Amino acid sequence: MDKFQEEVFSKGFKLDLWKKLIRYAKPYKNRLIVLSIYMAILAVFDAVIPLMQRYAIDNYIITKNTRGLLAFFIIYTLIMIIQAVVVKLMISSAGVVETGVCHDIRKDGFEHLQALSLSYYDNTPVGWMMSRLTSDIWRLGNVLSWGLVDFSWGFFMMVVTTVVMLVLDWKLALLTFTVIPVLFVVTIYFQRRILFNHRDIRKNNSLITAAFNEGIQGVKTTKTLVREEENLKEFRVLTGEMNRKCISAATFASVYMPIVTLLGSIGAGLVLWRGGNGVIAGRVSYGTMAVFIMFAVQFFFPIRDMARIFTDLQSAQASAERILSLLETKPDIKDDDEVINKYGTDKGKWPKITGNIEFRNVSFTYKTGEKVLEDFNLTVKPGETIALVGETGAGKSTIVNLACRFYEPTEGQIFIDGYDYTRMPMLWLHSNLGYVLQNPHLFSGTIRENIMYGKLDATEEEMIRASKLVNLHPIVERMEKGYDTQVGEGGSLLSTGEKQLVSFARAIISDPAIFVLDEATSSVDTETEYLIQQAIKNILKNRTSFIIAHRLSTIRSADRILVIRDGRILEEGTHSYLLSQKGYYARLYRNQFIVTAENS
Repeated sequence: MDKFQEEVFSKGFKLDLWKKLIRYAKPYKNRLIVLSIYMAILAVFDAVIPLMQRYAIDNYIITKNTRGLLAFFIIYTLIMIIQAVVVKLMISSAGVVETGVCHDIRKDGFEHLQALSLSYYDNTPVGWMMSRLTSDIWRLGNVLSWGLVDFSWGFFMMVVTTVVMLVLDWKLALLTFTVIPVLFVVTIYFQRRILFNHRDIRKNNSLITAAFNEGIQGVKTTKTLVREEENLKEFRVLTGEMNRKCISAATFASVYMPIVTLLGSIGAGLVLWRGGNGVIAGRVSYGTMAVFIMFAVQFFFPIRDMARIFTDLQSAQASAERILSLLETKPDIKDDDEVINKYGTDKGKWPKITGNIEFRNVSFTYKTGEKVLEDFNLTVKPGETIALVGETGAGKSTIVNLACRFYEPTEGQIFIDGYDYTRMPMLWLHSNLGYVLQNPHLFSGTIRENIMYGKLDATEEEMIRASKLVNLHPIVERMEKGYDTQVGEGGSLLSTGEKQLVSFARAIISDPAIFVLDEATSSVDTETEYLIQQAIKNILKNRTSFIIAHRLSTIRSADRILVIRDGRILEEGTHSYLLSQKGYYARLYRNQFIVTAENS
């Protein structure tokens, strides 16, 4: 199984990346300004309280003034109550910013995924996308809100504390600051290592999410093939790798944070040594020395917090890089400005599609370098049913994907009703297209909701008409809740045949001019098979249709059968004509008929 190759990101802190993502904080600018004011107030409180304690020591405690000490206690308590109220307001505001930022990024991420081309989904694991839209966004939102709060508090706290210390005793202040250059060097040393570790963790988390997704979606296959133990072994390797990387990251953090604390303690020790000598010599008061020790320790609180913010920032950058790589992924196929300006979004200005399709000298190569079609030509008349037959990998699905403009030709052109479809709005074709997958997917909800997903503004009458056309209506009428019957996740509460009929009704409710059926290979009972074949017959009537055939007995009435081999048309004609030629199709049909007879 090929492993998804994730983008390799450059080393080091990237300011440009954060400039791009800070736009998600801009809608909350006013709230962030208020938050900054709250943090400035708290920083002032944190500076004022030690000064009050200094005053109490020098003027009340040393002089044994109990009445003054009581008044101090009352004022001190009032200030602490005000501080608690400000903290409450700050926390609630920061929470609003965090949830808002996460909501906005997640919304943009999902909207962008809807706009990306089919090739992106073909080449990107579901787990990778899920990880981007969940844990990575949460981590980024946390940093853009609480990180900003902590940084604001740390900045104001350091400024206020520095000014107060310099005013009280500039010599002691400068002595305290001597450890800062050492802290700067230590921070630079740890920066790259912390970022590298967290990038590895985020990458490994994507692999684990993907493994979870595959394990859950493929649980039936796992159990029928008795693959539980092998899956566990593979998962243990992933989680073991994740565990080692997390321990490595925690080790660096466990070294970095104590170093910051140690440097703060050294600063306080220097104040105690120098200030203590000043007290002994009578140059410094007891209150001044006590408050300086408090300030020396307090000065390193914001430094320690900013060091933690820095660590979180490195971790969040790994998430930010992956989120931005998703948001900046360009769709392979989109309407250019000329098409938008010419046709706009008003469907009334678009020409009506009758269903004439022409492949003209079309070649197609996947991004992997695999060439599937070369100089392919095909003309399909309006209302004609084309069946595509061939071995796996012959190019059948590629032809259909190109006709539907899920991909575009590497060379050559495809015309719809005489229009080069690259010069027309994508929605012009897609709104006239019905597509039923080989394994139809139903969304959680009711039968009604799933059918009307094909045309959100459809009336009840249109929904019932589509259901009757595909022979679903009699089946639904026998259900206790009718069209309000829940289908379960992926249609798990319906039978295989019922799921197929619901998907037919959903595809046909908008009355598309072009219809594509990737024929299901799963077996159903004889009665349901008859209903499905009748439904297909009704659907294809007067529509340009492509059928990717897996059972040749179901395409005998097709207007043309194309036998595809290595991206070329090997044989072409009606069912009876191809049988009369006794070629490749005749052999396929005969072999399949023999196998069917033996199994019956």
